[in-house]
Amino acid sequence: MAPFTTIPTTVNTKDAHFFKTLGARVAQARKEQNLTQQQLAEQLGIAQQTLAHYEVGRLRVPASMLPTLAELLNVPVEVLLGQPVRRAARRGPPSKLQQQVERLALLPKAQQRLVMQMLDSVLAQASH
Repeated sequence: MAPFTTIPTTVNTKDAHFFKTLGARVAQARKEQNLTQQQLAEQLGIAQQTLAHYEVGRLRVPASMLPTLAELLNVPVEVLLGQPVRRAARRGPPSKLQQQVERLALLPKAQQRLVMQMLDSVLAQASH
C-alpha cells in the first residue's frame, strides 16, 4: 500500500469536535481489530506519532486516507464519520408491506396511532 504523504494541519476550533470524535472512532475501531498504533501506522505508511495525533484530534485526518483507514479497520467509511450505514437497496419494486409502511408514514399521527393499535391487537392474538 502506498504511504500517505501527510501535511500536518492543526485543527481549528470550528472543526475540533468533528476531528476529535473521528479520531476516537478510529482508535476504537483499531482496538477492536487488536491493532497497535504502531501496526496501523506502518500499514498506512505514516509515523506512529502522527496516528496518535489523529486519534486525539490534534491533527486532521486527510480525507484521502479515510477509504484506506476504513478498509484496514474493516469498517465502512460511514462508521468512521459517525453516519448511519446504508444497506444496499434490494432490486425490483418494493414489497406490498414496504409500500404500506411508506403510506402509513404519510398519515397524520392520530391515524398512525390507530393503525399501530390495530396491528398490536392482531399481533397479540396471533402470538397466543
